[in-house]
Amino acid sequence: MPHPGWAAFSFDGIGTSWEVSTPGPLEARQRRRLLAVVEEYDAAWSRFRTDSIVARAARQPGRFVMPVGAGALGRLYRSLYRLTDGAMTPLVGGSLEQLGYDPAYSLRPRGIPLPAPRWDDVLDWQDAVLTTTAAVVLDVGAAGKGQLADLLAVELRAQGAGEHFIDASGDLLNSGPAPVTVALEHPYDPGRAIGTISLGTGALCASAANRRAWGDGLHHVLDGTTGSPVSTVVATWALAENAMTADALATALFFVPGKALQQDFEFSWLTVFSDGSAAYSAGFKGVLFE
Repeated sequence: MPHPGWAAFSFDGIGTSWEVSTPGPLEARQRRRLLAVVEEYDAAWSRFRTDSIVARAARQPGRFVMPVGAGALGRLYRSLYRLTDGAMTPLVGGSLEQLGYDPAYSLRPRGIPLPAPRWDDVLDWQDAVLTTTAAVVLDVGAAGKGQLADLLAVELRAQGAGEHFIDASGDLLNSGPAPVTVALEHPYDPGRAIGTISLGTGALCASAANRRAWGDGLHHVLDGTTGSPVSTVVATWALAENAMTADALATALFFVPGKALQQDFEFSWLTVFSDGSAAYSAGFKGVLFE
């Protein structure tokens, strides 16, 4: 429990575990509303269910109207697609499926890695409307969990629960001024930490090659230009004002140095490389162990 004495509401959503902490217990209607937000997001963006909107986009091209927040998500992805020269892309879903991370969780590669299609060749994303010219497998996992945390925060504030803490399996959003000390997981040993950081108001999101990994060198962070998993970076952390931005930048750090991303985004960061070295911004107020 991040804040001693607070009440926790735990549930599963978009394929992971969530915990929402508040100073007092949430009422049943408040919990139902939070779960409805999760369900709406999953029904739109999950490529793991056959009835979602993105599942329809994977079957045939067309015009797809997405729910609240799609415009902000698209603009963020478009910006990072440009800054990473196409390495970070929402069109990477087909590449993930090629390597076995498919809706059936076969975890068996179908063949060699395949690059994602080029954005401008197949996708026009205008606010909440996506228009595709080919069947495409969209995967917004690099920013979606963070965005859902932000949407839950909006719902909590609408219900009068302005003070809250959201833990989306390691991606964290703290609404209040009271800081929370967070351990930074060792990229090769989940039972150890490489350091700690104090999280005040804002979001801390992480991405690591040891998460959603299913084989030798196979994990979920793929370079969209090649379809292959990134091997030079093994873990990243990003601190930003909101969780969607922090989540997306944690993935972008696998492709672009943090200093370059800071030219377009206000955030602090830590990147750990496969040779054991690390780089971090001056504003990353963490403590790394020897």
